[in-house]
Amino acid sequence: MSGLSRATINQLETGSLVDLGAAKLIALLDLIGINLDAGERKGDLGALRSVSLSASVSYKALLDPAAFAAAMVNGELPKGITPHVATLLDEAPMSLIVAAVEEVASASSTSPKQLWKHLFHWAKDLQSPRSVWA
Repeated sequence: MSGLSRATINQLETGSLVDLGAAKLIALLDLIGINLDAGERKGDLGALRSVSLSASVSYKALLDPAAFAAAMVNGELPKGITPHVATLLDEAPMSLIVAAVEEVASASSTSPKQLWKHLFHWAKDLQSPRSVWA
């Protein structure tokens, strides 16, 4: 989604990237909804859609935001979206996950606490290595 290679993303995540360059930095910041002035971008895609897109970068099929929202509400993870959700839980920016939970809670009248409970359960079942789920 950022236009950066996997190798560049890996170097960025591990802190071994020597120079990203201004154009790539601006594109990367724009992708995660941050302007260079560190303000929030106005009129973004919506957190649910953004987190669904971020979970789909390694797959042919896209994670349907509505299917993910429905799964978050009812707590049942359909097999068809399991790989996407595993990627989302492991790699999506936590700020996007938090915003998506808030968006789904508001749209579905489901408590955020219940949605978080489902996400934590999935993370445990899918053996997410991310420490936030421990």
